[in-house]
Amino acid sequence: MTERDYPAPVSELLTLGDCRGQREWMDYRALGLGPEHVPDLIRMALDEELYWADSEDDAVWAPIHAWRALAQLHAEEAAQPLTRLLHRIDEYGDDWVGEELPRVFGHLGPVAIPVLAGYLADQTHGLWARVAAAHGLSEIGKRHPEARSAAIAALTETLEQFADLKPVLNGFIVSYLVDLDAVVAAPLIERAFDGNHVDITVMGDWEDVQIKLGLLDERDTPSPNAVLGDLSGLWDEVREKEARRRLREIGRNDPCWCGSGKKYKHCHLRDDQELARG
Repeated sequence: MTERDYPAPVSELLTLGDCRGQREWMDYRALGLGPEHVPDLIRMALDEELYWADSEDDAVWAPIHAWRALAQLHAEEAAQPLTRLLHRIDEYGDDWVGEELPRVFGHLGPVAIPVLAGYLADQTHGLWARVAAAHGLSEIGKRHPEARSAAIAALTETLEQFADLKPVLNGFIVSYLVDLDAVVAAPLIERAFDGNHVDITVMGDWEDVQIKLGLLDERDTPSPNAVLGDLSGLWDEVREKEARRRLREIGRNDPCWCGSGKKYKHCHLRDDQELARG
């Protein structure tokens, strides 16, 4: 492994390696990490050299370990810098960023609300980056009850622009509002559904939302999910065929099709094998 300019104990994160299969995060504080190491942890989380390291180098996993450590240290000053990673979801299909950073923001707490609210409202950012920002707001509201109202306000402020947003983004914002039991947002959500600006494949239609918010006991009309369920089987078949095609055409040591820069065998090979088996 190439020597990298990180002091101990931050440098130990370069050697921890693969995070897959770890249901729970390790206790990074047990390594001796503390508030004094936050600047170097932020630098590691954003280190482009590490993201493009050889897929067999343990250091390629270091940014993930770094942002987990920042979460455990409740490093509030990391909130703004970490949003600079969200673009990776759209540009590189980076599932680690998409799945973990919302949880990290949840640990960082209320200080991240204005940061994420500004990011979510900015239409120059990619769709899935904005979804992750919205998810982060939801995580903060759930983890910090005193910040729930502020998180709801940030989500509804963007949803007010539903006519100018993609229906998928509206759908996820609605779903995160439901996660926060945001009954106060119900009139706004209804207007968005009335204008057909919400993708119902995310969590259902307006009646589904009312039931989840406790505003309706049962449906008055047939669920659209019955039709969507028929289509989902077709979509699964398409995905399986595409996975089988990739297994035939991409070598194990070739760059992965997702653009991550990793070898196929260290990236999406396992997922494609599972898909192909159905």
